[in-house]
Amino acid sequence: MSKSLQSSELEKEILAKGQIIQQVRNEIGHVVIGQQVMIDRLIIGLFANGHILLEGVPGLAKTLTISTLARSLQLDFKRIQFTPDLLPADLIGTLIYNQHTHVFEVKKGPIFSNLVLADEINRSPAKVQSALLEAMAEKQVTIGETTYKLDLPFLVLATQNPLEQEGTYPLPEAQVDRFMMKVFVNYPTLAEEKEIMRRMAFTAPKQTVNALLSKEEIFAIRKLIDQIHLSETLEDYILHLVFATRNPEKYKLPELERYLAFGVSPRATIALNLGAKCVAFLKGRGHVLPEDIKSIAPDILNHRILLNYEAEADGFTSLQFIEKLLHTIPLQ
Repeated sequence: MSKSLQSSELEKEILAKGQIIQQVRNEIGHVVIGQQVMIDRLIIGLFANGHILLEGVPGLAKTLTISTLARSLQLDFKRIQFTPDLLPADLIGTLIYNQHTHVFEVKKGPIFSNLVLADEINRSPAKVQSALLEAMAEKQVTIGETTYKLDLPFLVLATQNPLEQEGTYPLPEAQVDRFMMKVFVNYPTLAEEKEIMRRMAFTAPKQTVNALLSKEEIFAIRKLIDQIHLSETLEDYILHLVFATRNPEKYKLPELERYLAFGVSPRATIALNLGAKCVAFLKGRGHVLPEDIKSIAPDILNHRILLNYEAEADGFTSLQFIEKLLHTIPLQ
């Protein structure tokens, strides 16, 4: 009886917090038209403590959406434009010699912020990527011989153009795996683009956004999400999805085995669990349903599944791989 009461209280709290999230969505909607999937994935990343990578052609409001989300939060925000000549020191900071005191002083870089927009992240070379990796993985950076902890929450929200565009560098696999989700951003619908034209075709379009969520509220929502129930049956379902990416033939999927180079890491298992709980939270529930896992799985798995040259030759993508998994792997 008390368990039922606790569950009831949890759902009441979730619904109460959900009203604040809807207000955040409304604030973003004053500036960004459409792109609800992208907005929800960014909100999920915020509450799941997961970095997000957005991929799409230029002009689809990736940067605008991230900066608008940041303005709706009471957090420090920095935007870094990644370019081929960017140096690690431009990102994390460096030591500056003070001629008056005759000592080296630390000048901290823009990475020292709660939300970091890494704009066009794949336009910078390997040294910058490795500097960012320490911050993403360890929530700390090293300048000289000193390591500095970053203020929490700390999230990297990155954008990139498709790799076939000129002047881009593929991200290292270790860094790609650090992103909780990779979200493909699509063109708006005709109706959405009409609204974009009507609202934004001014020399100075209105972009006022109110800051609603504080650090304390974000941490409180994270604790709430940790209490959302995920049954053992659904835990097993997540595990079977993950293990099927590593050994498809065991799951009677030989057509996937021929295209596979490497399956996903255990980070995908953790991300599927947390991501599904966040989806349930956004839907006002205190428990996870199978469709929560299925809805978030493509964004969590697509950048972690590595396919071979045969898949590339046949035009077979990781999203097709995941779609086949979701249609084949049953709930046990």
